[in-house]
Amino acid sequence: MENNLIEHNNSGDGIDRRGMLKCMAWVGTGVLWTMAGGVLTSRVLADDDPPAKTDEKGDFSFVQLSDSHIGFAKPPNTVVATLKLAVDRINAAPIVPSFILHTGDLTHLCKPAEFDTVAQVLKSAKAKDAFYVPGEHDVFSDDAKLYLERYGKGTQGTGWHSFNFKGVHFVGLVNVMNLKAGGLGSLGDEQIAWLKKDVAGLTDSTPIVVFAHVPLWLVYEKWGWGTDDGAKALALLKRFGSVTVLNGHIHQVLKKVEGNVTFHSAQSTAFPQPEPGKAEGPGPIKTVAANKLRSMLGLTSVSYTENKGALAIVDSTLEG
Repeated sequence: MENNLIEHNNSGDGIDRRGMLKCMAWVGTGVLWTMAGGVLTSRVLADDDPPAKTDEKGDFSFVQLSDSHIGFAKPPNTVVATLKLAVDRINAAPIVPSFILHTGDLTHLCKPAEFDTVAQVLKSAKAKDAFYVPGEHDVFSDDAKLYLERYGKGTQGTGWHSFNFKGVHFVGLVNVMNLKAGGLGSLGDEQIAWLKKDVAGLTDSTPIVVFAHVPLWLVYEKWGWGTDDGAKALALLKRFGSVTVLNGHIHQVLKKVEGNVTFHSAQSTAFPQPEPGKAEGPGPIKTVAANKLRSMLGLTSVSYTENKGALAIVDSTLEG
């Protein structure tokens, strides 16, 4: 696998081939979701031990990838290699996923060559289809023009859209337009009005999966980890018995359950970020000793209880 996925690193980003292999084990490579009876269950694709083959199959499965940041060329990671590893893990999954959901920041600088690389890597995935929403790094330099040229077919506004798959209604929302550093995401009145119309004809028993880049719930306001009008969108979904909200942006696993709504933030395939409030600000963790890589963020889960003001962090590391 090493020869297929890793080339010698000549980018000058300060990490050698052996260090890259450790980083690949350290950084999350995606989440496999299985839908059975309207209930989603998940498993991180970066687990050290491959899952046992099983005949037990859900109604269908899909993979969530996020924050590929193709074009990022600094420590601690070489991002094309880890995106390729994500695809390798997808193809090795015991159940072939029906599709991929990518929750944004496909690229780092929204350049044509970066989008080309994403497309080239993902086309080798066994999943039959892929659906996207943009991250701020995909739209910041051209108001989403290039992103929409590639991924905007059949979408509304700046890329929001929905589709149905085997009785489940999927909604892709865009909350990164005009996102300022440290600022909260925003949906806007037009998109919220569209969402209201989109779900109006659905029965209360319809399972809903919402995917966006920035968390719809307020994770950490000081760092802009939340959506200022996310509550308005979530209010439109309260009547549904099963709602799952998937996002990226914060590069670590955070989970929250509120009533019938389950929130899940995915790890990045590019680089980790610090735990909320544990650094001066968000951004790539650059200085990590090689022998500490497997102990950091690889399978970190964070639970959140509303109104308690703190995140309860539980680490499940990749160390043997």
